[in-house]
Order: sequence, then structure tokens, then C-alpha cells
Amino acid sequence: MRDRGLDPEFSQAVLEEVASLKAAPTKGDEPTRDLRTLLWCSIDNDDSRDLDQLSVAESLPGGSVKVLVAIADVDVLAAKGSPVDRHAAANTTSVYTPGVIFPMLPERLSTDLTSLAAGQDRLSLVIEFTVSTDGNLSAPDVYGALVKNWSKLAYNSVGAWLAGTGSLPAAAAAVPGMDVQLKLQDGVAQALSRRRHEHGALDFVTLEARPEFDGDSLRELTAEEPNRAKALIENLMVAANGVTARFLDARGFPSIRRVVKEPERWDRIVAVATAAGDSLPASPDSKALAGFLARRKAAAPDSFADLSRTIIKLLGPGEYVVDRPGADPPGHFGLAVKDYTHSTAPNRRYPDLVTQRLVKATLAGRASPYPVDELDRLATHCTQQEDAANKVERQMRKSAAALLVASRVGQQFDAFVTGASTKGTFVRVVSPPIEGMLVSGGQGVDVGDHVRVRLTRVDVERGYIDFTT
Repeated sequence: MRDRGLDPEFSQAVLEEVASLKAAPTKGDEPTRDLRTLLWCSIDNDDSRDLDQLSVAESLPGGSVKVLVAIADVDVLAAKGSPVDRHAAANTTSVYTPGVIFPMLPERLSTDLTSLAAGQDRLSLVIEFTVSTDGNLSAPDVYGALVKNWSKLAYNSVGAWLAGTGSLPAAAAAVPGMDVQLKLQDGVAQALSRRRHEHGALDFVTLEARPEFDGDSLRELTAEEPNRAKALIENLMVAANGVTARFLDARGFPSIRRVVKEPERWDRIVAVATAAGDSLPASPDSKALAGFLARRKAAAPDSFADLSRTIIKLLGPGEYVVDRPGADPPGHFGLAVKDYTHSTAPNRRYPDLVTQRLVKATLAGRASPYPVDELDRLATHCTQQEDAANKVERQMRKSAAALLVASRVGQQFDAFVTGASTKGTFVRVVSPPIEGMLVSGGQGVDVGDHVRVRLTRVDVERGYIDFTT
């Protein structure tokens, strides 16, 4: 982390500031509605404690649904310019490695005083909007509110229940009406998803390896796959981020937008489609790309994760840019939306905390706390630090995978070819979910081919895993 400009430790000034905090406030400077009686719930990873958002929905006449997304008020305890804020502004993100999380904010804040923890009264900013049966948004609003998390839920158990393969989680079953609430949110999320995909939102499948430990010992890596609960939260957050971006623009405020520009390597994406027996237009077209991905997912589901990764790389990384009031918003090619900011994870991402301060300023009738040139510098810095954090996390995941299979050198595995170029041939093993280089025997194979490989060498420090056929 230090080599990449990230600070893994909090200064003494930060620790002293946090130690002086006694309790989470329930009153802020702005007018606050009391919405604690609504059936709010959180859905996150099983072990997440830095809870940034809650959601609740209400059926309206005619089939429309009113959705409320509550975002933790982090700014109330992490004031701009404070020691806590300076550390957060330096790193700009939490860093998640297999063994240790390096939080952007001290855990006394992110997992306690500014977390929307179960059963706790917390200040928040609520993003409200109505969704019609065809997925159109209307009646947007943003305001401060006091909320309470009635059910702390997890993706995998909620996803299994929504899909009909598991029982209602105990934390939901304990709250009368929460089962109806979850189904209502799932339905509106699917309507939002359908609408975005009609506009060209891209559908990917990525298989992230999640480490599991016995104490301090790495036991195994398990592949995390998409599920209905993850899609539910993703769709509600995309909608909430859009509402926030438009809210600031309508009030003449600049904002930091999350952008994925039209891909510069579109010609290579066209070539990938051609090699798969399909076609794409000569100019970037998200609808056409979405159609190609849908066809490949149906035709070759086993290799779709690898195709997803290839296309994601060719699209290029996301970045932060400043959107000035009245300017044409830069847009997000992959999500097929024009107005998109990051506002829903202020415990974990600094751009979200900046956005929160901008929103609170508008609600209080104050001037923007950030001049445009300062926002420009922050946007560039946040992009750079996100890239640095991603490299740290990727390196540590590779090292964890190498550590896990170090005792299995000489064993054989079934694998898929994920890359074949002058840089080398790479393969992905399904179980355990690891990747490595095919150092010999890769002649004549291509992306998507099934191969039987033998593990020949690992280097834990570098994260190298080498195979031969």
C-alpha cells in the first residue's frame, strides 16, 4: 500500500479525534424527518459491518412503487478538513485484501457510529423516487431523515430465498411484513433493470474468489456468483445515484460523476464478436453490445465469465470527472445512463462523502463547500487512488490463491483458456477458482478452450501460478 501511495495506518490525530466521540448524533443542522417506523433493511455481504445504505418500498395505486434509499450521514462525524477527513481524502477508498480490511474511516466510525447498524437510530440522507411498472422514474426527492435498520440481511441468503432455493432469513422472518417488503423491492429492481437494458445496459458475469479462513489460516477460495439480492441492490443504487446527480445539477451545483466513456478499443471488441461468429457496428453502440453479450451468455454460459472479463478490460476503467452545472453530462457507457454519480457508499468511498456534503449544502441553502477547481483535483486524485487500491487488492488475491494451492503442485485440474496472445497463454481453474499461466503446452489453444493442466510452480510473494498441459 505504501509503495502505491496508500496509508495503511491512522495517525495519532485521527485516533484522538475518534476517541473523543461519544455517541452517534440523532439531530443534525438540517431539518430531519423521523422515518424510523418504516421497514428499513440492509442487504450486504455476510460479514459487512460498514453499512452505508438501507432501502424500503411502498406500493402505490396503479402499480407504481415508491422507493426510499437511506444513505448513512457520514459527514456529521467526519467534518471537512478534520484529521479523519484528511486521511480519507488521502486514500479515498477502503482497501479489501483477503486477510485484512484497511478502512477509509476508522472502524469506530465506519462499523459503528456512521454505520446503519441493526437496531440503531441513525441520521441519513434519503433518496426518494417512484418507479412505474415499465421502470420509468418520477417524483424524485432528497432530504434528511432519522432511520432505523430493522433487518440486517446478507446477499446469499436473501438471493436464495428470492430464487426459491432457500428459506426466508431469520433476521427477515423476525420482522412482520419484511418478506412482503423484500419481494416488493425485488420486483421494482427488476423493472428498473429491464428499463436500463432496453437502453443498452451491459450484463456481465464476473467470478470473484472469496477467501474463507479458519482463524488466521486460509482454508479455501469460493467463487462468488451473481444472485437476485445483489441485482436488487445494484439496480436501486444505480437509480439513487442518478437521482442524486440530477438533484445537484438542477440546483446549479457541480458534482463528481462516475464515468465510463465510449471505448477507444471498440475495434477490438468488434473483432472479439466476429471471432465468436457474431457482429457489431463499426461505431460504439451499447445496445448492440448488450445484444451480443446476451446471445453469447445463452450460447456459451460456461465461458461467459471469461468473455465478460475480456469486454470489461476493453471498455476501459471507470473514472471520476467533474460535471459543471448545465453542461452535457458525460454518462456511463456500461450502465447506459447519462446522469451517474457515486453517492451511496460514504463509509467506503471518498467521492460519495464529497457528494454527500454537496447535497447537504443544497438542503441547508449554503454555497458549495467545494470550488470547481478543488473538485477537479479531487476527481483526478480519487481515480488514481482507486487504481492503486485495485492493484493492491488484485496482487493480494493472487498471492492468496498461490498460498492456497502451494501444497498441490503436481496435481491436475480441468481449466478454461482465458487468454492467448504473444504475452502468454492463461487459464482459469474452476475449482478452486484460481488463474495462472500455461507456461508450456499452450500451442494451438484459444480463448474458451477446455484443457487439462498440471500445476507446476507457485510463487506466493509474486502471486504466480504456473501450469503445463
